[in-house]
Amino acid sequence: MGCHPCVLLLLGCAVLGCRAALTLPPPNEVNLLDSKTIQGELGWISYPSHGWEEISGVDEHYTPIRTYQVCNVMDHSQNNWLRTNWVPRNSAQKIYVELKFTLRDCNSIPLVLGTCKETFNLYYMESDDDHGVKFREHQFTKIDTIAADESFTQMDLGDRILKLNTEVREVGPVNKKGFYLAFQDVGACVALVSVRVYFKKCPFTVKNLAMFPDTVPMDSQSLVEVRGSCVNNSKEEDPPRMYCSTEGEWLVPIGKCSCNAGYEERGFVCQACRPGFYKASDGNMKCAKCPPHSSTHEDGSVNCRCENNYFRADKDPPSMACTRPPSAPRNVISNINETSVILDWSWPLDTGGRKDVTFNVICRKCGWNVQQCEPCSPNVRFLPRQFGLANTTVTVTDLLAHTNYTFEIDATNGVSELSSPPRQFAAVSITTNQAAPSPVVTIKKDRTSRNSISLSWQEPEHPNGIILDYEVKYYEKQEQETSYTILRARGTNVTISSLKPDTAYVFQIRARTAAGYGSNSRKFEFETSPDSFSISGENSHVVMIAISAAVAVILLTVVTYVLIGRFCGYNKSKPGADEKRLHFGNGQLKLPGLRTYVDPHTYEDPTQAVHEFAKELDATNISIDKVVGAGEFGEVCSGRLKLPSKKEISVAIKTLKVGYTEKQRRDFLGEASIMGQFDHPNIIRLEGVVTKSKPVMIVTEYMENGSLDSFLRKHDAQFTGIQLVGMLRGIASGMKYLSDMGYVHRDLAARNILINSNLVCKVSDFGLSRVLEDDPEAAYTTRGGKIPIRWTSPEAIAYRKFTSASDVWSYGIVLWEVMSYGERPYWEMSNQDVIKAVDEGYRLPPPMDCPAALYQLMLDCWQKDRNNRPKFEQIVSILDKLIRNPGSLKIITSAAARPSNLLLDQSSVDITTFRTTGDWLNGVRTAQCKEIFTGVEYSSCDTIAKISTECSHRASSGRTWMISDLVALKRRFIASSWLPRYGATLPTTWNKRKVSADGNVKLFKIIENNSLRVEGYSVF
Repeated sequence: MGCHPCVLLLLGCAVLGCRAALTLPPPNEVNLLDSKTIQGELGWISYPSHGWEEISGVDEHYTPIRTYQVCNVMDHSQNNWLRTNWVPRNSAQKIYVELKFTLRDCNSIPLVLGTCKETFNLYYMESDDDHGVKFREHQFTKIDTIAADESFTQMDLGDRILKLNTEVREVGPVNKKGFYLAFQDVGACVALVSVRVYFKKCPFTVKNLAMFPDTVPMDSQSLVEVRGSCVNNSKEEDPPRMYCSTEGEWLVPIGKCSCNAGYEERGFVCQACRPGFYKASDGNMKCAKCPPHSSTHEDGSVNCRCENNYFRADKDPPSMACTRPPSAPRNVISNINETSVILDWSWPLDTGGRKDVTFNVICRKCGWNVQQCEPCSPNVRFLPRQFGLANTTVTVTDLLAHTNYTFEIDATNGVSELSSPPRQFAAVSITTNQAAPSPVVTIKKDRTSRNSISLSWQEPEHPNGIILDYEVKYYEKQEQETSYTILRARGTNVTISSLKPDTAYVFQIRARTAAGYGSNSRKFEFETSPDSFSISGENSHVVMIAISAAVAVILLTVVTYVLIGRFCGYNKSKPGADEKRLHFGNGQLKLPGLRTYVDPHTYEDPTQAVHEFAKELDATNISIDKVVGAGEFGEVCSGRLKLPSKKEISVAIKTLKVGYTEKQRRDFLGEASIMGQFDHPNIIRLEGVVTKSKPVMIVTEYMENGSLDSFLRKHDAQFTGIQLVGMLRGIASGMKYLSDMGYVHRDLAARNILINSNLVCKVSDFGLSRVLEDDPEAAYTTRGGKIPIRWTSPEAIAYRKFTSASDVWSYGIVLWEVMSYGERPYWEMSNQDVIKAVDEGYRLPPPMDCPAALYQLMLDCWQKDRNNRPKFEQIVSILDKLIRNPGSLKIITSAAARPSNLLLDQSSVDITTFRTTGDWLNGVRTAQCKEIFTGVEYSSCDTIAKISTECSHRASSGRTWMISDLVALKRRFIASSWLPRYGATLPTTWNKRKVSADGNVKLFKIIENNSLRVEGYSVF
């Protein structure tokens, strides 16, 4: 038969040696036939019978396998067939045949060059049923001729190294119920190690919370669209779909499902929120922990129930903590002025956890028996209003004189109506005084002569009693009130004689009642006749009309001239001649050189204010390049501004978001009105506004490097001391300009300082800024707005009043931020801990390598008494001296020079010079306590407390123990013995970024009994 027996034997043995371990098919392949998994004989039909031979053996894992081989290479014209059993196709339309085989190199077999082949053929036949052993060669269709990529030789047989070939062929589409495979040998020496027939499918999967079933591709050309179904406890957002490819791969996921309220996505399922967690709406957000003062006790909660006496308003989101009504206002103070009273009070100790606290004032008029009270008359006026007050002050006017009143002031918030407890209020009782009469409004000249003038007037609008008489005060105009005359009149007219001819006199009149004199009228000026000519009352009326008409014409001319100047273009940097002479602002005459700030909130229409101080730009001259961020009112963009006959410049553009409220519009335009009044190289420059088209825009100069804090963090330790001082000098110069205008910023922080490519710093963000009154002690009271605690002075936090001195405190924090390269003030301390620490005298430590002069300036800015803080003018002068003398910046704040406690009593002893306990005790003037300290183990706070108490009694000077002394002891001698028990760590050296190795910020703090405890909100 031409097959060498030893060749077959070696072939069989070698095949067994190259058998690989059984592996599972990929999930997207479904086997229809796998010869490796068939137990026992395969039972395939071999034709002729002496052709293909089935052999058995075991693989390297001793697993039995069945293979077919043929090697009739000695004879010519070989035609040996091997047919598989009938294979059902199931749902497959396209099948794949994977063959693993070995093939002998004909050159390695002697004497077979004319008869040996190195290929074999693969055939298939479709059939609806099993034909049994019948075999008809002509019914089979050829799939392909199979050739080996690698063949083995006699040498490979000796070394038992065979080269296994794997070939895959695609067949289809198949339409009948099943098929046969056939293998034709035409003279090769080949062994079929395994035959696997499979089809591909897209396996079951879950994508975007949608389940997609097993899907078999339809044909070789198109993708199969499959509609997914949402997993349990979810719903469709968009119909989920995917496409199944012919390769059994899912493609192009479209749509998705989202978990229902009360459920969150966990892997491929929606899982119920655990007790204590909730999810209020559908979507793929995570379950959130119940906000404070609320809880849940079951799975799948969509909201959290409030605790007893806590409530959630209808408009409160589920994520908001449950709150309660506020406590009563405190410290009500009344300031009575005749028949009016100003009431001031402090905020409640407990606001209920809400920010929407408002106040109501209930007025009751009482008899001399306080128990008998009735509501006040509707004529009583409350300024600014009686109910819904945002500030802690109200003025009550038009009260009755000599009357008892009781005012009840209650605080309410968004949940007050939901609570049942009685109203919480603070009350104050007052008694009004007798009111003086109101001023005389108008004085009329009835008759003049060479030496007399007759005057008449109307009784005051509010006499507040019986008018006893009138006081008439007059003087020559040129005397400027250095010498004046007073006379009294019983009625509402008087003739004044003994006057000089042709002389102007100034007159003022006030009324008197039993309560005293009222205020003087405004000044009226009248002139005597130059000769005996006299003007009667009738002629006087005609003359006055003529004079008034002339004055009106003059004023109209001036106003027209000013308006023409405004509409023809307002140049802020170069005012015209008329603008230099007169400045009109908000109805007041402003003299040249006395430039002051006008609060845009005094305008009824914010558009009027913004047109008063800002230039209207044409939107077509503005191009937006990109969005760089989002602000309070909308998006912040960078862009270009090209004005006619001017060079194109880079600008920053703030846009007002769609759907804005009237308040947002007023605030947005208000910020532009504020910026438009400033003209200084260290204040952000307003280029103009767009209000006549949408969106409404504010256009400012573009600062390339953005906010100062981010810029410093990005360029950590990359600048010289002089460069940093130069930045600080620019900020101080801008703040001096604002202070000189009587303007308080309120939110001075490095994040609100912008820096350009030339490292020029400019003050920005005037959304929280407000104006000061003319009184240097005046302050702005906030309207319930947010206060930046870490940058705000203690008096502004405590009393919500801001001055230029509070801006100086904030500047000190900015100075610290700059020298620490954008470090967060007070690190991770909470706002409440910051407030408490600052109030108790704690201050930030100097940043690493901080010049001593700059740290001293910080401490000066942080003086608790605002009157002791430097003015911005002084700060600019100090920084100028440092710039002129750069050598002074080389003196660095050392550990020895630094206060030992940093934030405690700054007068405490410097312990860095002490080497022993005795030195330290002598230094704090308590040497008599040495025996106590040397005989006690310092293992707890209680021990230290007892020691401090005992030593206080022994100290001859009567000196009680300062907390800084105890801190010194801990740091120098016993930190390692008891601090770890309290979770505290004390650094031995300063680090610019972290105070201690574990990142904790710790502080020792004195408490009521002079004992010591570790607090987690400050540093050494």
